[in-house]
This record gives sequence, structure tokens and C-alpha cells, in this order.
Amino acid sequence: MKRRILGICLLAMLAQTAHAAVRFSYNADTVSDSITGLMWQRQDDDETRTWKDALAYCENLTLAGYSNWRLPDIKELRAIVDNTTYSPAINTTVFPNTTSSGYWSSSSYAGDTSRAWSVSFSSGGVYDRGKANSGYVRCVR
Repeated sequence: MKRRILGICLLAMLAQTAHAAVRFSYNADTVSDSITGLMWQRQDDDETRTWKDALAYCENLTLAGYSNWRLPDIKELRAIVDNTTYSPAINTTVFPNTTSSGYWSSSSYAGDTSRAWSVSFSSGGVYDRGKANSGYVRCVR
């Protein structure tokens, strides 16, 4: 039974890895997602920002000849989590140097608009946090 479970887990991990190779194409600066049609900033700048500063950073970013970058919403950001790994919970070949920490989304927390949703790339979990706190940023277009 343990072999069967281990085999199933291994197959799931291989499928996720193969799926990532088909889903994502990338160059030095950007990652294109064939499923969502989104283009991602491949590497963040390793700086933390408040939520308001994260919004401004993406809105003012010019990267790979594009200037229409924005902070992703929580569903978009959650979609790049790789649940087959952790610390960081993301494909590090596609998204290198991702910090195992919280990354801001543009989605405010409905119960308290002084808070916003973020993804922890340590575990892949989704959490709300105060907008005055610092978090990392990965922009999308």
C-alpha cells in the first residue's frame, strides 16, 4: 500500500513538472502562461513594500519593452503556486530566486479594507495581511 501511495505521489509530481514545461515559456525577464494568457515578471527585485507601494511599483514598471504591468489579483497569484513543493512553493526553474515569504495581491480583504490578500510562497497558502505591512511583489500583465 505504501508503494502504491508513493507511486501515485511521484506520478502527480512528474505530471506537475511536465505540465509546467508545457504551460510556461520564459526568457530572462518574463514568463508567459499558456493557460491564463498572462505574462509575469520572472524575478522580483527582492524588495519588500507596503500594499500601496506594491501597486505603484507595478503600475510604474517597464520591463521587456512593456509598461502595462499591474499587481495580480489573488486568483492570478495563487495560480502560479506549485503545490508539489514548498519553501518556495513555486517552480524555481520558471520563477528563480522567489523568496519563501508573502507576496501581495491587488485584492483587498472584503471584511476589512485595511487588509489585502497575499500568497505565502513558503507554503503556498493564502492569507490576509494589513496593507501597512511589507511584502514582496511579482507583477503581471
